[in-house]
Amino acid sequence: MDLSNLKPAQGSVKASKRIGRGQGSGRGGTSTRGHKGAKSRSGYSQKIGFEGGQMPLYRRVPKYGFRNINRIEYRSINLDVIQALVSAKNVDAVDIDLLIESGLAAKNDKIKILGRGELTAKVDIKANAFSASAVKAIESKGGQAIKI
Repeated sequence: MDLSNLKPAQGSVKASKRIGRGQGSGRGGTSTRGHKGAKSRSGYSQKIGFEGGQMPLYRRVPKYGFRNINRIEYRSINLDVIQALVSAKNVDAVDIDLLIESGLAAKNDKIKILGRGELTAKVDIKANAFSASAVKAIESKGGQAIKI
């Protein structure tokens, strides 16, 4: 077998309807478009969401709320999770790469360390943001909260 004798599977390719090629074709006249109306005209395109003149769904449903396009979404990680990670991996510094490797964050996440739980080890933590209580807890154990 080579490229010269490749062909599609039997029945997988159908010939297209040849419409508008005269009355003898059986599809002349209105060319399968029916009689009159917008859909029979050339250049017709229906507006997205058009429901035949009925009030469309996107206008029937009430709108509310606001989404701030400048908001920064953080993946929040608490100190008790950090302590469990430090105990399991036996490390003295936690950075974004370690959090990604251990499955606590995704590659493009911005990470914020929050103060829930207790930190028992001296650990240096690098993250995008810290809560005040987290910084206080980290520094009370002799560690550093390094903002990147």
